[in-house]
Order: sequence, then C-alpha cells, then structure tokens
Amino acid sequence: MKISLKLLMSTIVVMALALGLSGFYFVNYVFETSLHREVGQASDESSILSFAFETAVLNVPARYSVLPDSTVEEIASKLERGGRSTERLIRIADEQKEILHISAGFEADKRLLHQIQPDTKLYRIIKTTDGYYVHTCAAINALGRILYLETMKDVSDVFTERAMGFSVYRQMTIAMLLLGTVIMHFISALLTKPIRLLTKATKRMAGGDYAYRARQVSHDELGQLTCDFNKMANALEKNIEMLEEENEAKEEFMGAFAHELKTPLTAIIGYADMLRSHKLDEEKSILSANYIYTEGKRLEAMSFRLLDIIVAKKGDVQLSEVSASEIFVYLKEMFTDENRGMQFHYQYDNGIILAEVNLIKTVLVNLVDNACKASELGSQIIIRGICLEDGYQFEVEDEGIGIPHKEQRKITKAFYMVDKSRSRSRNGAGLGLALCAEILRIHHSELTIQSEPGKGSCIGFVLDRV
Repeated sequence: MKISLKLLMSTIVVMALALGLSGFYFVNYVFETSLHREVGQASDESSILSFAFETAVLNVPARYSVLPDSTVEEIASKLERGGRSTERLIRIADEQKEILHISAGFEADKRLLHQIQPDTKLYRIIKTTDGYYVHTCAAINALGRILYLETMKDVSDVFTERAMGFSVYRQMTIAMLLLGTVIMHFISALLTKPIRLLTKATKRMAGGDYAYRARQVSHDELGQLTCDFNKMANALEKNIEMLEEENEAKEEFMGAFAHELKTPLTAIIGYADMLRSHKLDEEKSILSANYIYTEGKRLEAMSFRLLDIIVAKKGDVQLSEVSASEIFVYLKEMFTDENRGMQFHYQYDNGIILAEVNLIKTVLVNLVDNACKASELGSQIIIRGICLEDGYQFEVEDEGIGIPHKEQRKITKAFYMVDKSRSRSRNGAGLGLALCAEILRIHHSELTIQSEPGKGSCIGFVLDRV
C-alpha cells in the first residue's frame, strides 16, 4: 500500500472516530438536558396538581368527616381538564392502592405505585404504544386519607429530536468524511510528492540515467532528504564517470602499449630472422644489428618509464628543502649546446623549495627532452625559475611545433603523442609527460601548458617555496 493511501486512510479513520464520538456526546448532552428539563416540568406539574387537589378537598362540605371516593373522582375529573386544550393524564389510588380514578389513555403499570411511600415522590421514563412519557407518583393527605396521585407527561418530542439529531449528525459526518477524503487526498498527494519524485529518480538512476536528479519541491525534512539524495547522486555520478574514464584510459593504455610493443618487436624479429636465415655481407649485418639494438634500447626505455610511473603512482615520498640553483646546475650539466645541438638559456632566481629532488629533476629532464624533440636543431630553449609570493615556478619554453589546444588535455596520458612519427624517430614512447603528471600530483601541483601550433610551447609547474 502506498504511503499516500496509508496517510489518507489513517486520517479518515481518525476523523470518523473523532466526529462519531463528539457527535454522540453532543447529541446525548442536548438530549439529557432536554429530558432533565421535561422531568423537572413534570415534577413541578405533579406538585401543582397535588396542591390543587388538596385545595379542592378543603372546599368539600364539612358534613364529610372522611373524603368519599365519589368526591375524589369528581375532583380528579376537574383536574384532568384544568382549562387546557388537551386533557391531563392522571391516576388516583386509595390507601390500599386501589384505583379510584384513571384518565383515558393512561397506560402506565402499577410498578411506581407499589414502590411509593407516604411523603415521597417518584418518577420514571416509560415507553408506551403512543411514545415516551414521564411517569410521576406522589402521596396526598386529604381529610385523613392518604391518596396517591400519578401523572404522565408526554416527552416523545425529546426522543424524536434525539433521533433526528443523530440522523442529521450522521449525514453531516458522512458529508464531512467525503469532503475530508477529497481534501486529504490532495494534501497526502502534496506531502508525498517528494517521495514520488525520489522514487522516480531512483528508478531512472537504476536504469542507467545517472545525470537525472530529483526535483526539490519543499524545504522540510523531505526536502532535505531530496537535497541529500541529489548530493549522493552527484557523488555517485562523479565516481561512475571516474571509473568509466579509468576503464577507458586502461583500454587506451593497453591498446597503445600493445601497439608500441608490436612496432619494435616486429623490427627486431624481422632483422633477427634476416640475420638467421640469410648470409649477409658485413655492411648489411651491421645495419641489421644496429636496428635490433636501437629498437631494443627503445623497449628498454619504455619499460623503465612504465616502472617509474608505477612507482610515482604510489605517492610514498619524503619531501625536503632543496635549493633551486642545485637543480639548475644539474640541468646545465645534462643539457648543453654541444651534446643536444640546441641553444639552451637558463634564467632562474635563487630560492628554497619543498620537493623530492630526484623526482623533480626527472620532471624537468623530461620537459627539456620533449622540448628538444619538438624543436629543430639549433632552436632556442629557455629554462626558467621564478620566485612567486606563494611558490616557485619552473618553466621550459621552446620554439617547436606546438600543441593544438584540443590536444593539450590529452598529452599527460600514457603513450599519447601529438606527432607520433616525429616522436618515434627520436625514440619517444609518449610516457614522459604521463610520468611528470604523476610526480607533480604527489607534490600537489600540476602542469600548466601555453602553446600555439607552429610557434612553440611553454610548459611549467609551481612548487611550494620555503
């Protein structure tokens, strides 16, 4: 059962109980009040009749020492009419509780008469074939005789009003329940709307639509739940995208690795087979051996780079204070105009950085090496070190082929090369910048690339300065 239906049914049950109990109490309260008023009037009327009977007895001629039964019946007949449009219902009994006079239509039994005692008054509510009556009984002292006067007062209207009250209230309750059902249907639908939207969102996400979000329609607890759900969905979508990117990257890596491995192995196997199956002259043998050696060295360099990337990904390094000038002295020894055929210019400020010196040297060596591969012989390469307010910036600028803007985000992927033919001709495997990115990641830094095709590139990074 849906929660909206549960809420609707619960509300209707509570409303029905509340309206039923309150209606029963209200109608009965009005009935009891009216009935009490009628009983009071019947008791007062009985007292008035008793007084009138006693007064009438005083006018009896003095020749009677004891009130005769005929006189009692005569007085009772006068009391029945009493100047009213309708006759009263009375009954008079003697000392032995034998009936002396009874009005037509007086249907009450003698139970109250048998219970009455001198100087007492009794009443009860009785039901007859004509309706409901208040039956009263009182003792009268008349000329030495004890007589008993009974009256019946019609109170059927009170009971009719109670039945009508229950009927009207029942109709009103049904109408209010129907109206309440309609209103609560809309209220429950409004209150449970966030839950329905969340359910829809979970189904959409379960179906693979991770970009779908539940719409927040309130600012209460359910609204906060929707907000938290969307935050969870954002985190989930981000994690899924990362997993998909990692999976895609792994597939690209395996494809590129297989391709890069296949190229040198094909050359090595081909030239080795030529040396094995053909008798070559010395020049061709040396040329074949040189090809095998060159491709073997490229495989060796690629394996070392892959190993370095794996080590760098672990990120377990100890950073220490290092002089920037020490790093630049190392680069000057590594890259000279004579051994690379380039024009190297070193421009740096003195400063102390926080780094793992050997890893940072690896990064800079790779950047300078890539600049050499991307440039023609004799080109100018500038290596800079600049002190900033919050760090120390390294830059390597060249006048090479440049990197298209759409390719700049991909160059840190393993085996990715902007110009593959140029890189392979210079023993490149597309792993240098991937290694640099991993090393800088554990230094809480990243590569910044400024490049324009045909005009060169400027690649740098910033480290913390002491």
